[in-house]
Amino acid sequence: MRLLRSTDLALRVLMRLAVVGGSSPTTREVAEDMGVPYTHTAKIVAELQHMGLLDARRGRGGGLSLTEKGRTVSVGAVVRSFEGEGDVVECEGATPCPLNTACRLRGALRRAQEAFYATLDPVTMQDIVAGPTGPLLLEISRPA
Repeated sequence: MRLLRSTDLALRVLMRLAVVGGSSPTTREVAEDMGVPYTHTAKIVAELQHMGLLDARRGRGGGLSLTEKGRTVSVGAVVRSFEGEGDVVECEGATPCPLNTACRLRGALRRAQEAFYATLDPVTMQDIVAGPTGPLLLEISRPA
């Protein structure tokens, strides 16, 4: 399964914030650290804030920080939220598939999608940044 760019960016923003410790980087700093346009990052940050996964404070002393929910959220929950619960293949639409009533592919792909999510469900942001990943994220996010 291939993730949408927005899903990938959401996961990377959460990972970045999971390792910053006491600092609160701005949306612009996170975007620059990851080499992603600010506008895309701002949209993702707004969605993550709406989900209750991060706090965004404006002004002097402001910045981004993970909430407790953001630290413990499962990767599966984030992926589901950004990818949606739709089918992997589009069987309905302007020209519905003629095999729609007898096709087994749709069900097999749905089961594969659920297995994918089930694998990600027990994994938290804290799990992802544990080990060598956390220090590496900090290293690449430091100003040159």
